Amino acid sequence: MFQVASHPSAFDLHSYPHSSRRASVPSVGPSVQLPRTLARPPFADVSRDAINAVAPELVNVPTEYIRRGLRSKANEMFAGISALAPSHMPNAMPKSRLPPALNIPLRTTSASQPSYPTHVLAVTSSKNPSDTATLFPVHSLVLASQCAQLPRLPPSNQKPHSPSLYLPVLPLSIPSPAAFSVLHPYLYHHRLESVLKALFPMPSGFLQSLSHEAIENTLASGPMLHQLSSYLCSSASGNLQTLTSHAAHVKELWQTMVALGIYDPELWDTIDLAWEVILGAFNLAAAGSA
Repeated sequence: MFQVASHPSAFDLHSYPHSSRRASVPSVGPSVQLPRTLARPPFADVSRDAINAVAPELVNVPTEYIRRGLRSKANEMFAGISALAPSHMPNAMPKSRLPPALNIPLRTTSASQPSYPTHVLAVTSSKNPSDTATLFPVHSLVLASQCAQLPRLPPSNQKPHSPSLYLPVLPLSIPSPAAFSVLHPYLYHHRLESVLKALFPMPSGFLQSLSHEAIENTLASGPMLHQLSSYLCSSASGNLQTLTSHAAHVKELWQTMVALGIYDPELWDTIDLAWEVILGAFNLAAAGSA
């Protein structure tokens, strides 16, 4: 099993103690109490040994420069993932039948220079044991440069000009495979609007070309937060059960980020915004049903 470090335990959406947060923790009803914030873990940088193991040619390149370079190659890497023949790259497999590697034929792609994946992650939930593993083709350098809690990935040796790829399969247990399906594309393209859109309904005008600066400005604007919370509350028809489901999605993303060791300030600010909007929507729903 390809292991990550321990992750924070789930908080109980129905009985989270007020004493562990500031006095302003919102209580939105007798059965739903939420923490005021989702704590960020202490910063830990990624391992240079892990990066050097998968990209020895970058041994003297600063980590932040590597990350920026990967962002500019996101389209080529997505093209490489799209080139994998779906007939040999299933979305999921029984955990008990995972092979050590997959031999996947390549399809023709429109990209001039596709960058092919190096491994396949077979992701299962550490909270809800299941025999089904969700499969994600990944590029080892993308993970090594952004996930501080992942151990060093094993080598993936590809034959040049081969019509197929031989991708090692790495079983990975994390809090939420569904949350990883949100993080997986983000680690490539870093689109904040895609993260928010995957969590719960947001106004399309707000999501359009969303920047980190817009996230920060919204967090500092009470009226804007209220507007977003009102939109979410209305989309849920004020239903506390629906809002609880949205809160669980944010919580699972938070847990999975901590488990993987993703210390991306832009993404953490986006999680903070999502949580503020959720809390406001709960309070509006509770006031409407009072």
